[in-house]
Amino acid sequence: MESPIELLEYVFLGSSLRAWLIATLVFLVTFIVLPGVRAIVARRRRTRAAEGKQVFVGVELGGLLITATSRLFLLVLALYFATRILTLPPQLDRAITVLSVLTFWLQVALWGVVATRFALDRELHRGGPADTARAGSFEVLMFVARLLIFSFAALLALDNLGVQIKPLLAGLGIGGIAIALAVQTVLGDLFASLSITLDKPFEIGDSLLVDDANGTVERIGIKSTRLRSLNGEQIIISNAELLKSRVRNFKRMSERRYAFTVGVAYETPRELLAEVPAIIEAAVRAQPKTRFDRCHLLKLGDSSLLFETVYIVTEADYQLFADTQQAINFRLLEEFGERGIMFAYPTQRNINEDVVVRSPS
Repeated sequence: MESPIELLEYVFLGSSLRAWLIATLVFLVTFIVLPGVRAIVARRRRTRAAEGKQVFVGVELGGLLITATSRLFLLVLALYFATRILTLPPQLDRAITVLSVLTFWLQVALWGVVATRFALDRELHRGGPADTARAGSFEVLMFVARLLIFSFAALLALDNLGVQIKPLLAGLGIGGIAIALAVQTVLGDLFASLSITLDKPFEIGDSLLVDDANGTVERIGIKSTRLRSLNGEQIIISNAELLKSRVRNFKRMSERRYAFTVGVAYETPRELLAEVPAIIEAAVRAQPKTRFDRCHLLKLGDSSLLFETVYIVTEADYQLFADTQQAINFRLLEEFGERGIMFAYPTQRNINEDVVVRSPS
């Protein structure tokens, strides 16, 4: 009867029973300890988040990367460590090596994506909650970053497996040129979306006027930007065409300048005409959040004397502007009525009868 020591030297599939037992122990320890560490780190991160505690950026990023480690990677890592102790058939050893390399670079790519999103999120919230309007723009950057990270990881994995990537890169370059020519419109929109993201001419929630389209930005996508018009319909504009257009961003107005014209009848006495600029100025200054600029008898029209007035509403809100202009109009109707100053409208003179016929427009 064989002793236990002799049994441990029994060879099975090229390795002794002792080696198989050690490999099994290494596999179990690795696959139990590492997921346990990941679970502990994830629990502590949730606790800190619930309590609102602040930690160093490096510690926060390290904890995030640990929690982002996939269970598949830990399984393959445990298998790899265990098989290094064994003497396996060449084909099986090669299969495990290929699986380990692919899994490793896949995990590296996932870590890269997580780290990139962590950096973008910090930049996104650096200015406070108001900066979250840029979330749609940052998603475009995340898409490009994810594409580059996974492509780079795939090339490194092939290189580690002994594949000559130089001919592959040359082929990809030639193929990339052909694909770029075929999808140049899509690529144009993609680069335009990157330009919008980096230059920030507008953000989600901004009110834009693009040619004849007027609406609020709902989404900045990879190919197009979507506006919600004042009438309720959705307007979709390609990013490349959007950058070629003249865009007016109303949300970034600090104040609103407005010019309006009042037509007064030619029959108005000279002394009353002289009072008109002061009347209009008083009507403007009576409104809150306004700054009077000027009022002049600027033009002798075909059927009226035209007084042009310019004033500034010190806030950009359109509702405030509309209420202010309405109040000014009511004030002018009242003041002109009290003084007998007539608003002008188109007139026709009958030469034969020397009678003026007024026709309201």
